[in-house]
Amino acid sequence: MEQAPAEEWLKRRRNFQKMLSENAMEGCLITQNVGIYYFTGSMQTGYLFIPAEGEAAYYVRRSLTRALSESSVRTVDLGSFRQFGSRLAEDYPKLFASGTPRIGADLDVLPAQLYLRLVEMLPDAKWMDASVLLRRLRSVKSPYEISRIEKAAQAAAAAVEHGILQLREGMTELELMATLEQVMRNAGHAGLMRMRGYNQEMPTGMVAAGEAAAEPTYFDGPAGSRGLSAAVPQSSSLRRIKHGEPILIDIGCCIDGYVIDQTRTAVIGRLTPHLQAAYETAEAILRKTEAALAPGVSPENLYEQAIEMAAEAGLADHFMGYGPDQVKFLGHGIGLELDEWPVLAKGFRDPLEPGMTIAVEPKFTFPGLGVVGIENTYLMTENGFRTLTISPEKLYELSV
Repeated sequence: MEQAPAEEWLKRRRNFQKMLSENAMEGCLITQNVGIYYFTGSMQTGYLFIPAEGEAAYYVRRSLTRALSESSVRTVDLGSFRQFGSRLAEDYPKLFASGTPRIGADLDVLPAQLYLRLVEMLPDAKWMDASVLLRRLRSVKSPYEISRIEKAAQAAAAAVEHGILQLREGMTELELMATLEQVMRNAGHAGLMRMRGYNQEMPTGMVAAGEAAAEPTYFDGPAGSRGLSAAVPQSSSLRRIKHGEPILIDIGCCIDGYVIDQTRTAVIGRLTPHLQAAYETAEAILRKTEAALAPGVSPENLYEQAIEMAAEAGLADHFMGYGPDQVKFLGHGIGLELDEWPVLAKGFRDPLEPGMTIAVEPKFTFPGLGVVGIENTYLMTENGFRTLTISPEKLYELSV
């Protein structure tokens, strides 16, 4: 693993401290693993407290030994959690001097039970939601973060190239997925892609063919797929791949914590004219999105543009899912988590900024037939964008 330079962690904390001050928060308690890692460089069980002014502290339950070797901030033993409130007051006397400190927290992911215990420990504190600040801060990536996503993109591209060579009629979706995963794991893929959404899970991604790819499920994406059972109701199944059906290869790769997300469509033989036209519409939406992708553009406008194109093609009912299972976005930010900001969706009006990394994924779902589409991850630059996905942008048509 290539660790971030020392100044990276300090810059992140200072930028966040500025945001806290601007939003009238005197400090913030980070409880989620990803958030702790983002600011410290360690992901051991504990709690990170960042004051608006002064030095942060990482209170570790387990493993303190490892956290001490990794963390870029003052790292101490958590001790008894019952005493955590008084411990914070002792360590930050100026902050607690008012008697009613305004403390932010990652409330979008903080378990209710833990929140209630914190309120009990610090009954006079005013707890505030800092999740918007955290997500905005992380939406703009540093050169180090971009380099990790680029490395993941290289591994994903190698996996697709190898997987296409192995693809055969009659192999199961899971067999093809395992082929892709082996290549990526050997390149350093963590074997998972973290998500912030409650109850949302994602393994390496999905390989799904024919009607199995179009089966709806709980996953908040345009394709959920059949999965292995009702206990694992998404991603690849044991269904065998057939001639002439669309094969959705929607995979991610996580290296050093950072994720790339990409989709390619394959077929053994040829797609039917209807599915071929839908795939070409997905490509056209991607090209039109790229033409408008620039700093200052509203994510909402990009989504609305895609909706109009799908409607003009007569495919509005199939865009990004089908019927009540359609999702209401065109793309999403990506980084340490698969579902970062910004989201290309209604309500996201804050303009795109240089340094943001965005996955754009126009897809069309046809119950009983399958899913077709394409997805790239992009880096916003000062003048436009740079494509981070390096797999060839094409429909993979394999001869029988």
